[in-house]
Amino acid sequence: MPASPEPRASHGAAALDELAREVAADDELRRLLQRRTLAVVVASQVLGGAGLAAGVTVGALLAQEVLGSDGLAGVPTALFTLGSALAAFLVGRVTQRRGRRLGLGLGFAAGGIGAAGVVLAAVADNVPLLFLSLFVYGAGTATNLQARYAGADLATPRTRGTAVSIAMVSTTLGAVAGPNLVEPLGRLAESWGIPALAGPFLLGGAAYVAAGAVLLALLRPDPFLLARRLPDAEAPATVETPDPAEAVPPAEASAPGAASAPAEASAPPAPVRPGPGAYAGATVMVLTQIAMVAIMTMTPVHMRAHHHGLSEVGLVIGLHIAAMYLPSLVTGVLVDRVGRTPMAIAAGVTLLAAGIVAAVAPADSLGLLILALVLLGLGWNFGLIAGTALVVDATVPANRARTQGTIDVLIALAGAGGGVMSGVVMAASSYAALALGGGILSLVLIPVLFWASRAHRRAERPA
Repeated sequence: MPASPEPRASHGAAALDELAREVAADDELRRLLQRRTLAVVVASQVLGGAGLAAGVTVGALLAQEVLGSDGLAGVPTALFTLGSALAAFLVGRVTQRRGRRLGLGLGFAAGGIGAAGVVLAAVADNVPLLFLSLFVYGAGTATNLQARYAGADLATPRTRGTAVSIAMVSTTLGAVAGPNLVEPLGRLAESWGIPALAGPFLLGGAAYVAAGAVLLALLRPDPFLLARRLPDAEAPATVETPDPAEAVPPAEASAPGAASAPAEASAPPAPVRPGPGAYAGATVMVLTQIAMVAIMTMTPVHMRAHHHGLSEVGLVIGLHIAAMYLPSLVTGVLVDRVGRTPMAIAAGVTLLAAGIVAAVAPADSLGLLILALVLLGLGWNFGLIAGTALVVDATVPANRARTQGTIDVLIALAGAGGGVMSGVVMAASSYAALALGGGILSLVLIPVLFWASRAHRRAERPA
């Protein structure tokens, strides 16, 4: 076994092919490479967590201050989630062609540029620049989420949930520290002549750029490029088996002499389609994202309207983000041992509980608001890890990054819709109605999971 495969991994496809053969024959080498990959992903996620927390904590308050309207307070969340949708699509496509290292590195760099633009827009009081910058800033959010897939590229099927959870839990340090630095960063920003609410974006920009640099410099060998060269890359047990008639394009199948052509001259097999688990995983993540974003976005506005200070807002959001990421190690083990579907159902039930607690909590009760937002983060955590594992199980490297990118586009668009509608719903009714509606919506994922389970059993039945 080589002491370090990293130098050869930078020499191109031939070196990766050789390394893939060694990995296929040596489980210890695979574990070594997986540990190295996770270490790099963990380092980038710690930094990326600090970057994403900036917009989550003060984005709605900044819009409220600039636009002077509660009804438009969800616009920043909508903008950076729309930006994250475009970024998820682009990062997925770049990853499919060039690997995780380049896709994730460029995504974090774009997020850093967006954060810098938010600061400049706040200083210049330029609303169009603010909106454009928030859109670009969303690239960091999408990239931070897509990095979880990098942790699972070289993991075995039995450890995928745990691998995803390690990538996610490492976001906790930066994500929890960010909201609790709102006041000191605001004071620092004011001392430089920058509006206080733009202060967290100073940290966000630096954190995103540093996360991208870590990935570009250290994520070698690229786990995705290596994974798709492994012998078992095309045949996970949970992926639908394509119809044999689809293996050769119709034009080739009907051509004279096609049946007698040598095997090596045949057209390559059509890409394996994602199995039903991919659709179920996507639904779980989309619904949990809508519920989480809608309630989370309006909580700071609700709290400020009832005279809670910025430090209390930072505490609630910080604990919410901790609940989104900190339980991941336990969640990942449960997803691997208890199962993907039971944990996804637990996500829906937990989000419903969060909505009920938020709806009945008195506006001046900091303790109940903390409980509601912690449950909200926990439900999202269950849904994201279980949904991610379902998607990875139901895809292969030939379609995995592209499918993951497309699903994360849907997640981002769902978050954007949830962010916009949250302000509209709260302005038209109340925070309680918004919270209860988000909790009830999350229950829709349960029948979808049962459908996917039946579809998977039908697909596995012998013809």
